[in-house]
Amino acid sequence: MTMMKTASDRHLLGLRNLSAAEISAILDRAAYWEEHPVKVSNLCRDRFVANMFFENSTRTRFSFEVAEKRLGAEVLNFSAAVSSVQKGESIYDTVKTLESMGIDAGIIRLKPSGVLPELAAKIKVPLINAGDGNNEHPTQALLDLYTMRKHFGHLQGLTVSIIGDIKHSRVARSNLWALRTLGASVKFCAPDNMQAPELAEYAPYVSIDEALRADVVMMLRVQLERHESGMITSAEAYREHYGLTEERAGRLQPHALIMHPAPVNRGVEIDDSVVEHPQSRIFEQIANGVPIRMAVIERALT
Repeated sequence: MTMMKTASDRHLLGLRNLSAAEISAILDRAAYWEEHPVKVSNLCRDRFVANMFFENSTRTRFSFEVAEKRLGAEVLNFSAAVSSVQKGESIYDTVKTLESMGIDAGIIRLKPSGVLPELAAKIKVPLINAGDGNNEHPTQALLDLYTMRKHFGHLQGLTVSIIGDIKHSRVARSNLWALRTLGASVKFCAPDNMQAPELAEYAPYVSIDEALRADVVMMLRVQLERHESGMITSAEAYREHYGLTEERAGRLQPHALIMHPAPVNRGVEIDDSVVEHPQSRIFEQIANGVPIRMAVIERALT
């Protein structure tokens, strides 16, 4: 991989400002790690990586931890639920404390949007965004792109439909920026109260029927607790109007892919029988997260 000169060059805060060459380099390096599936390498031996999760996550944290251990790094897991942050310590103080202890890189997941760039400007070690508010989730989008590229051989000219709660989705935003950079077109499909109007100039909102005509149909996870706030009337109603039912899956183009960032609410975003449909790549996406995160961590530590 290309050598980076400073810690700021090695941050991965989002994909909006990453060039096509930088994104492609990460995808290429992930392909290398997939082709060389050693359980543990010594590439990052004696390097300390802290997983700093100020928002709960299981799949993302485990994927990063597997990637870190496969690279030979020493892993420190930090959980806000059992930390001094609950007692009033600021996020900055926590990250600065770990930096002072000698970590070489930090994986960070935050609830608020907009905090991460300010934090990265003050921290000398590279930070990797594992999801910040409704802003971005760059490694999820990178593994999505990697999955698409493995299947189609390219991303240029593909049409990708992203269906669901666009308004609150960092996955949708990171995919939007990266797909556009690499020459794909993106369409959104969402209920009126789940649309992000500020994104409409980059991706049009279309009907569910039009969304199904894409090369990739990416379903987003619906936070069912939003039913209590009135954003969705019921899980059943959401499935009826926006879910990838068995009938709708039957209308996809033969070459089209079904994707989802997981975990899936079976019977809501996707019918149970469709989760492992022959055109589904949901579990392959999860597997691809490890080599992608190995490439990103290597980029930060090299």
